[in-house]
Formats: sequence, C-alpha cells, structure tokens
Amino acid sequence: MKPPFRSRPPGVAGNVARRSRAFVVTPFLVRVIFGLIVCGLCLVFLIALTQSDRQPLPVLSRVTGFQLTNQVGQGVGARDLTGRVWVADIIFTRCPGPCVQMTRQLAEVQAELGPDRPVKLVSLTADPGFDTVEVLRQYAERFGAQPGRWHFLTGRKADLYDLAIKQLLLAVGETDPAQRTDAADLFIHSTKFVLVDAQGGVRGVFEGTEPESRPQLLEAIRRLLAEKQP
Repeated sequence: MKPPFRSRPPGVAGNVARRSRAFVVTPFLVRVIFGLIVCGLCLVFLIALTQSDRQPLPVLSRVTGFQLTNQVGQGVGARDLTGRVWVADIIFTRCPGPCVQMTRQLAEVQAELGPDRPVKLVSLTADPGFDTVEVLRQYAERFGAQPGRWHFLTGRKADLYDLAIKQLLLAVGETDPAQRTDAADLFIHSTKFVLVDAQGGVRGVFEGTEPESRPQLLEAIRRLLAEKQP
C-alpha cells in the first residue's frame, strides 16, 4: 500500500519535508513551551485557590502509576502514595543552583507541616546515572529529610522521566553538550512543586525557589486534607 502522503499533489510532500527540516527543537524552545504550559496551569490553579473553600481545586493531570526506589533502597510506587496527599519536584544532586533552593524549601514545608499531617514529599532525580541510592541517602540526610515521609527517588531514566513529564507535568531533559554553559549545566528541569491528592490527581503547581509560594502550597494542602474522600 502506498503511503498516504503520495496522494498529495506534486510538490506538496517536498514542501512539507523542507518545512520539517527547518524546524529544530532546541533546549531554549523546550523551556519556552513548558514555561507557557506551566504558566497556564498556574493561572488556572491560582484562580481556583482564591475562590471559596467550597470550590474544589482543579485536576490538572493524573498519576497513573510508577515504581521507583527511594534513598534507603525501598521500592516506592503509586500504590504506596494512594490515600495520601503528596508534593513532588524534580532535582539532581550535582545541581549547583535551583535544586538546593528547592530542597531547602521542601525541608521548610516538612517542618511547617509537623508530624501529625499525613502528607508525603517526593523528589525525583533527573540524573539517575549519578544519583544512586547511596548518593540520594546522603543528600536527603543533608537536608534533614524524614525517612518514610520524604522520598528521594531513583530508578530507570525512562520511568523517572515518564512520571515527571507525562504524569506530573514537570519539564526535564538533558542539556545538549554543545550548549552547556559550564560543567554543571547537565539538565533542563522544572523548578516547580506539584501537589497531588489522595487519588493521584495533580491539583496545584507552585514555584519551588520562592519562599513566598510556600504559604499558598500549605493552604492548598489544607484544602485537600479537608476534602471528603470518595
């Protein structure tokens, strides 16, 4: 059977091919696209957050399943988080800048939640080739992560990126070696915190490097904890 494009008038396929070759996806373009998507989601969420408590927060995406390993070598999957509200981000331990800020912010969230609120924290690594269980254990201890409450997850790169991009709507990708600004410029990744409800619904997006966003995150957590479970 002939491919469908051969039924086009002469010259059409060639024009399409030339246009396709002219379109190049660069790291900058990836940042722009994901930035626009996340900004749109943030706007939707912030509008909902300013509404009455009777107005539920929107479901922006859904976690459908994953199986990874945390910093103490335990398997952690979607089923382990079912029934719990959780906050997720993506970092890598060799990151010299925003990852440290984000992890400090989550440490503050952990402290402000206190021991009684059934909320989990999840940090995915963008760099599983380097971020082994032992590396993540040392990193977690550096920031006072409570074992069993705050999971630093590693595993197969494809599984980590599937969870981050397709389910949590977090941008992540390797920086083109030709475009790296220094030796630590290894990955493009989101600096957002994502709030997930007890059924795996993504219900909020927050800037992870700004302390001003922490009260909004804590308020959204409070609202999700107050929701009636189905």
